[in-house]
Amino acid sequence: MKFELTILGCNSAIPAYNRFPTSQVLRVGHRLYLIDCGEGAQIRMGELAVRKNKINQIFISHLHGDHIFGLIGLLTSYSLGGREKPMDIFSPKGLKELIEVQIKYSESHLSYPLRFHEVDTNISKLIFEDGFIEVVSIPLIHRIPTTGYLFREKKPLLNIRPKQIKKYKLTVEQIVEIKNGADFINPEGVTIPNRELVLPPLLPRAYAYCSDTQYNESIIPIIRHADLLYHETTFLQDKLEQAKMTMHSTTVDAATIAKAAEVGQLITGHYSSRYEDLTMFEKETQAIFANTVIGMDGEKYEVLQKRGSAHT
Repeated sequence: MKFELTILGCNSAIPAYNRFPTSQVLRVGHRLYLIDCGEGAQIRMGELAVRKNKINQIFISHLHGDHIFGLIGLLTSYSLGGREKPMDIFSPKGLKELIEVQIKYSESHLSYPLRFHEVDTNISKLIFEDGFIEVVSIPLIHRIPTTGYLFREKKPLLNIRPKQIKKYKLTVEQIVEIKNGADFINPEGVTIPNRELVLPPLLPRAYAYCSDTQYNESIIPIIRHADLLYHETTFLQDKLEQAKMTMHSTTVDAATIAKAAEVGQLITGHYSSRYEDLTMFEKETQAIFANTVIGMDGEKYEVLQKRGSAHT
């Protein structure tokens, strides 16, 4: 099953240098989850052939314009296309009021229901789950209430070794039990341990999205060992004081968090428009955390499935 992040926009504040403001899509299997929706998100979806009708959940980190100014356009476009399925939107307090005012005074009429879910930005908790993932909020520290999101794949069922099905003449009911972790007792009363019947388990994958935030070590236990970490890097390290003043992060901040959390890969983003050339972002982050990539509009980052070394 595919687990892949697509960057729709990687800039902060305003579009610049062919970089749109922040927006991303996470694909897990055939489901798509939209994360923030800055200006131009719809345009990028069209350019990248993102199947936006597969999006049924939207996760907004905070209400600054570079993270939400594309949202009302997207929502009304869905209506123009005749959407009927509900849309669930997760965000800090206030987004429902903003959207409803825009709909009211533009005399727009949606063809589908919006379901708003207010996220408490002061605590980390499970806020959404379906058959594939769990989403946990990540409290961040910014000028207004802000939350990140940890998308964690649910533990998949075990895969039985085909030869064992034939060897023990397993029934469908027994196969289901074994896939859920049960041992097998043969007709002679001998217990066959589950680990001898199944392949090593597929390891669940995780993506941590840390939007606008000042340096914050309290998120480390929440995001520890995530396969992918997006952490904003608005400024290079020589602008540390400005980062502190605006409650943003530098390259060194993000790389330090990635290293401490022992994540698989760090993706940078939310670049200030003062920077056209991003070469130094790569140098400064990789000096601390080698497995860093410079997030750019249109780039995709896939996490391949891996099996554990042994079944436990």
